[in-house]
Amino acid sequence: MKGLLFITHSTQGYGYLDGAEAVLKGGCRSIQLRMKDVPETEVLETARTLKVMCDDYGAELYIDDHVAVAVEVGAKGVHLGKNDMAPAQARNMMGRGFVIGGTANTFEDIVRLNDQRVDYIGLGPFRFTETKKNLSPILGLEGYERIIAQCREAGIDLPVVAIGGITADDIPAILNTGVSAIALSSTILGAADPVAETRKIIEIINNCKR
Repeated sequence: MKGLLFITHSTQGYGYLDGAEAVLKGGCRSIQLRMKDVPETEVLETARTLKVMCDDYGAELYIDDHVAVAVEVGAKGVHLGKNDMAPAQARNMMGRGFVIGGTANTFEDIVRLNDQRVDYIGLGPFRFTETKKNLSPILGLEGYERIIAQCREAGIDLPVVAIGGITADDIPAILNTGVSAIALSSTILGAADPVAETRKIIEIINNCKR
């Protein structure tokens, strides 16, 4: 996983689907449907609609937590938090054709997830964020630098997605630590024009890769 990953979030101004549509219009091509404390039937209904939207834009859809929903709608993959299904169990259900990501807050978490053969790591939080309950200790730039260095020393080359309270101004320094992608939610939906904000962020990411 590389570039920008948008995590859906319901706000006063945007629901899950219209928020996702805005970032798709802005050029984002990786969307994670995250709907916490919602019945799985509602997640499935939303995922079906969002999958069609993603297909129209040539984007990849990932589902947070709900393995069965990811399989049902033909999503690209699933993201599993620490309290969700174990990656090894998800792999048995999904097979090799799906991407499985896992949440990490420490290097030890990454080692455990690597042993379970996940395809990417969601590492955070970078700073405080109100979109996440039971927030783990904040990493900051030093945390990312330290953990990425530990991964290299251990020969772990999984893609790492930085997440947690990241703003557009943070992106160059975070990417410089060696992470592969940036996950955003509130930074985009809280902007005056989420479509334009998405375009700006993608341009920042692309410039960092040159």
